Amino acid sequence: MTKKVAVLLSEGFEEAEAVIVIDVLRRMEIEVELLSCQDRLELRSYHQIRMFADALLERRMDQLYDAVVIPGGPQATAAMAENELVVEFIRRHDRAAKLICPLCSAAARVLAANKLLQGRRYVCSGDLHQEIEDGTYVAERVVEDGNLISGQGLGAAFDFAFTVAYRLTGDRTTTQEQAVHIYHENWQAPQAVH
Repeated sequence: MTKKVAVLLSEGFEEAEAVIVIDVLRRMEIEVELLSCQDRLELRSYHQIRMFADALLERRMDQLYDAVVIPGGPQATAAMAENELVVEFIRRHDRAAKLICPLCSAAARVLAANKLLQGRRYVCSGDLHQEIEDGTYVAERVVEDGNLISGQGLGAAFDFAFTVAYRLTGDRTTTQEQAVHIYHENWQAPQAVH
């Protein structure tokens, strides 16, 4: 059965993080749907690139995905942190034990700001972790704790994407083959904490 992932996008999202994750997941034959957390499908990224989401988040609130990916971007993550639909969407998926996958500032600005880390281990960009009381910061590129997979930032986007792909498919061989093909590295799944 094909796995399905929601990628949450808001104005000012970090486009490279989003595109790297989308590319890797689709190469692994995982269905990816880009959801706009605003009232329009056309969004401008952090570097003012116009991109179009597949659907509005408000129209997918009743759908359950296998994973929710939240790219970073200061403007985007600040807006998502204050968006009740985004918070409820993430909370519902977390309660259903679906993968919650923040990248860069998203763990700090979206999850921690809404008490969604719930004491779990995580990583985020820069020194944002210094302001967070919800969760345990770990200085690694990718950190897994139960159904939470967090990535440090753009430089870790490939490792993050391959980890999400592997956790969704369970296919270490194909994930490794794609990592070598795309990334030219021997990707290794991080140690998961359950």
